[in-house]
Amino acid sequence: MLIRADMTQRALVLPGDYQFVASPLPGVQRMMLDRVGGEVARATSIVDYAPGARFDAHLHDGGEEILVLSGEFADEHGVYPSGSYLRNPPGSRHAPFSTGGCRLLVKLRQFAADDSTTVRIDTATASWRPGLVPGLQVLPLHQHGAEHTALVRWAPGTVFKPHSHPGGEEILVLQGVLCDDSGCYPAGSWLRNPCGSQHTPYTGTEGALIYVKVGHLAL
Repeated sequence: MLIRADMTQRALVLPGDYQFVASPLPGVQRMMLDRVGGEVARATSIVDYAPGARFDAHLHDGGEEILVLSGEFADEHGVYPSGSYLRNPPGSRHAPFSTGGCRLLVKLRQFAADDSTTVRIDTATASWRPGLVPGLQVLPLHQHGAEHTALVRWAPGTVFKPHSHPGGEEILVLQGVLCDDSGCYPAGSWLRNPCGSQHTPYTGTEGALIYVKVGHLAL
């Protein structure tokens, strides 16, 4: 299965484009953002757990990255409320479930071979840093080599300088509206800008909160 599989091309999914498909487990469905492979795949998805849905224990041989978008996610290692950021490295194993239901951003099989760090961050209580321009706040989530992952909060009317992304960029808009030279993207929008792409992002009257990963598309 190939879905937005050419990483050299810009990709955009707006909230109105969402089309969820059932997973092999009852009560779990997925909106596939990009995918290379079948049921075992390099994949980026929005995943919905219905209340009480659960997976059997399974191995993540290529690693798993999760951002809890809403609700409460859990496994035998803990309970993770909305805003939790998780990284389960290659070779990790768990049996995930959700008692009350949840929505997740999930990235599978996208770890560098030597990235073995387990990460658990509650972004609701973590400390933010000033960004590179006035109006930005940054919460770093993970860094490994050229790959950097963070949440970025944009105040209304913030303009970032024109810049390029040598290693590519991926964004999920969590709140508000983010804009750039190519358009405006409301909450739920997913963008992938390829290596070498350039843009000038900004916000209007709403501001925005985004998940952003850079440097990973050159791996």
